[in-house]
Amino acid sequence: MTLTATKLTIIEALNQALATEMERDQRIVLLGEDIGKNGGVFRVTDGLQARFGEDRVFDTPLAESGIIGTSIGLAVNGLRPIAEIQFAGFMFVAMNQIVSQAARIRTRSAGMYHCPLVIRAPYGGGIRTPEMHADSLEGVFLQTPGLKVVLPSSPYDAKGLLISAIEDPDPVIFLENIKLYRSFKQEVPPERYTIPLGQAATLQEGSDITIITYGAMVPVSQQAAHKVQEETGASIEIIDLRTIWPMDEEAIIKSVTKTGRAIVVHEAPRAGGVNSEVVSIINDNCLYSLLKPVARVTGYDTPFPSPGLEDSYIPTVSRVVKALRQTLED
Repeated sequence: MTLTATKLTIIEALNQALATEMERDQRIVLLGEDIGKNGGVFRVTDGLQARFGEDRVFDTPLAESGIIGTSIGLAVNGLRPIAEIQFAGFMFVAMNQIVSQAARIRTRSAGMYHCPLVIRAPYGGGIRTPEMHADSLEGVFLQTPGLKVVLPSSPYDAKGLLISAIEDPDPVIFLENIKLYRSFKQEVPPERYTIPLGQAATLQEGSDITIITYGAMVPVSQQAAHKVQEETGASIEIIDLRTIWPMDEEAIIKSVTKTGRAIVVHEAPRAGGVNSEVVSIINDNCLYSLLKPVARVTGYDTPFPSPGLEDSYIPTVSRVVKALRQTLED
């Protein structure tokens, strides 16, 4: 019997991925604050404790360093822990465990040990959260050798990428944008499938300019591209990186070599971020194809502002439209 795809939100797709893998692999355990009976602050783990028991889905004290430290011990000793940090900004508390231990254990042990750990955390603004709840930390982890960093933008990708992250023998930071959690539904196959880490998606083919983006900035970029296309007739290519490390350099190079123009869009601060790495890849490989300098539309190099000011911080459709127009000019 062929199963029919169902329209799911990102939250529902993540829950389905977790249930699928827990059913398949008894080594998988989930741990975090309020993830058991309550199903997590955003209900990603809803119903999983009732289904798989308290030994496999359990609540922890309010101590992020303890959550990650415990997870590393479980991973090194043969289990496959998936740790939930309630908000990405709280990961600062566990940086020693993540950066000094999880990311280095394979190298430190000369390959004798590995750490098959997934750390899930919601990130990003747009829903008026308090301080430390909306930070985009992907640039920090991009600069941490030993970690893979994944940021899905759709329900279909969320399920396939999470299953690949769980399969991976090394630690994966899996960042889920808060605003996208319930913002739309998409058909998701009920069966198990994977999306390789490090493989970008070309969401829209084009020949005049490339938008390189990920996470919550994918729909923003799509809206901006639609507006500019209607106004100018420009042919705009959109690439969703999906994984910022490993980064799909081939997809970036192929697209920008074809179009000759590019902009990079993300919510995180500009300095030392994903945009910087993308621009470097383009300069190293596509310099003689470029018709204009690469434009960047990002958050600002400030702490994420209070809820009343976040609309002035997060890149908007109008900012992306402006960058597209300027970069398309002869």
